[in-house]
Amino acid sequence: MEPLRQKLPVDISSFEKMRTEGYLYVDKTQHIYRMVTEGTFYFLSRPRRFGKSLLVSTLECLFQGRRDLFEGLWIAEQRDWDWQPHPVIFLDFNEIPGSSSEALREGLAFRLHQIADEFEVTLKAPGIEIFFLQLITSLYKKTGYPVVIVIDEYDKRIIEHLGKGQEHLEIAKGNRDVLKTFFGILKGQSISDKLRLVFLTGVSRFSKVSLFSDLNNLRDISMVESYVEMLGYTQTELEDVFAEQIENFAQKLGRTTAQVLETLAQKYNGYRFCDAPVRVYNPFSVLNAFNDLEFRDYWFESATPSFLVNLLRQEDYNLPQIEGLEVSRTIFTNFELENLWPEALLYQTGYLTIQNVQQGIYTLNYPNQEVKHAFTEALLLGLTARRSPAISSQVLKLPRYLRQEDFSEFFETMQTIFASIPYDIESQRDEAYFHTIFYLMMSASGMVEVQSSVLTSKGRIDLVVQFPEKIYIIEFKCNQSADAALRQIHEKHYTDKYRGSGKKIFLMGINFHQEQRNLEEWKVIPDQP
Repeated sequence: MEPLRQKLPVDISSFEKMRTEGYLYVDKTQHIYRMVTEGTFYFLSRPRRFGKSLLVSTLECLFQGRRDLFEGLWIAEQRDWDWQPHPVIFLDFNEIPGSSSEALREGLAFRLHQIADEFEVTLKAPGIEIFFLQLITSLYKKTGYPVVIVIDEYDKRIIEHLGKGQEHLEIAKGNRDVLKTFFGILKGQSISDKLRLVFLTGVSRFSKVSLFSDLNNLRDISMVESYVEMLGYTQTELEDVFAEQIENFAQKLGRTTAQVLETLAQKYNGYRFCDAPVRVYNPFSVLNAFNDLEFRDYWFESATPSFLVNLLRQEDYNLPQIEGLEVSRTIFTNFELENLWPEALLYQTGYLTIQNVQQGIYTLNYPNQEVKHAFTEALLLGLTARRSPAISSQVLKLPRYLRQEDFSEFFETMQTIFASIPYDIESQRDEAYFHTIFYLMMSASGMVEVQSSVLTSKGRIDLVVQFPEKIYIIEFKCNQSADAALRQIHEKHYTDKYRGSGKKIFLMGINFHQEQRNLEEWKVIPDQP
């Protein structure tokens, strides 16, 4: 009989449920303690499925004085922590409707009335703003303790309307304005003395723009180094807390624990939210992988980024440039409904993360294989208007053909995929277009390392595809010739960068025919030092 496995909190965001029903919990209370003892007003932005709701639930239980739930955790050992219960106002915007500004107001009013009933206080006010103010004041007077306000996914009823046309954009603006005035009452001096903690979570950063202009004392800790480990799992946490799951994984796959850890890191690690090189794992994907003992694209499967795909397509964005994208810090703090920046959206939603920081310039990249594989596949399907699984199966064959040096099958498959793209797709069929589709095909396989626009001392290589034992250096031309592409590789000495790798190197020249909308000619030759 197999021993009972530890219960994993897959899709559970209730701290009380986790602690009373014996689910595994990664102790984050030291980070929480630091935050709640250092200030009052906080905002934390993280991608979806990153543990924000569990953090909010933990704060709620902490300030309710539920000491029993924290037994064995770091904060329970702190003698200076006061377990005195405080009145807690918990607003979860996942449960508050936002189909219109009127629905949002009604939903907020209903939730505030619920909280008032729970504390047995009777309030009458002409609007949600005054009702909110009266609720805080009444709870403070009744209990004699300052109020704690925790708000989960404050931007839920704004961002759900993005990418759905002008009518939905107007709804988003209306909902934003409702929240602006609603939260605006928290900035008054008369109310601030009655507050112990105000904590908001969300995906997008509206700080320093319209929504939070009325709440200028809110501290955004989204990129503060001392808080980056409060959500997500560190390498140490992964190895210490999930030692049993790692061993089970290794036994099932017939691998060593070191090999399992390496794959976990490649698939789910890599998120960096500050200037310091601190990286964390996606908790949702890790928990699902340990629960199923499988490596799958769990985070991506939980939601398809159709809005982002459509936005990138409308903007005619240079998709191969996403890897190694260089931006200023402005994109992390600037989010306007009327002027959506693809770079900001890609970072805030978790499809890109910080790879490097140098002299104020932030280099962004995919955080891990899970995101790169799944997102590039979604982009490929979106740009080619294909939803059939046939194209995915064809894409998966491409790396195998390259690794086997079966070039005729490789290019025939490529031609088949290009020929399947509908003619009515609105995009300029130039070298950049073909480069983009080719790049997405290789990246979407998830089985090979692909780099685009690789910088060398003499120029930029269009595409580099690497296997453990061989490298392909690829140059594209449009309405020219494969020889012209190979000539550029030779003249720019692109191979010099890789000759010390010990790998077999191939040079690949590809020419596209603009009118035929397909590969016209290709040549592959081994490198001759």
